[in-house]
Amino acid sequence: MIAQALLGIIGLASGLVVAGGVIALMIGLGVVTRYAGITHTAKHVWLYEDAILFGGVFGNWLSVYQTPCPLGWILLAVLGVLFGIFVGGWIMALAEIVNIFPIMARRIGMVKGMSLVVIAIAVGKTLGSLWHFYMRW
Repeated sequence: MIAQALLGIIGLASGLVVAGGVIALMIGLGVVTRYAGITHTAKHVWLYEDAILFGGVFGNWLSVYQTPCPLGWILLAVLGVLFGIFVGGWIMALAEIVNIFPIMARRIGMVKGMSLVVIAIAVGKTLGSLWHFYMRW
């Protein structure tokens, strides 16, 4: 009983530390401010913060308790799209911070078509994810 309580406290404290690190990374990368700037919704930045909080809590709930989706594959498809947008936003923010696209374009001598490269990356990630889930890996 005491061991389980201690493990619960350690797990909660560890989760808080990891969540704090993720939020610090997200703020450091400027994901929230970038989204608000691109969409011209800076006055609603608290909605982004709430969405991140509730998404993290809901995702952890689904992961830990393996709760079945109440609306079946429809809700699962919507959640998959939203999770994909979130992860894609992280990837693009990280790529933008390290300036990977300008460096790559300069190295290979690309003058035009950078938007097509970004779209190709997004389509490739999407198709790869769909293939991964279809094959049930």
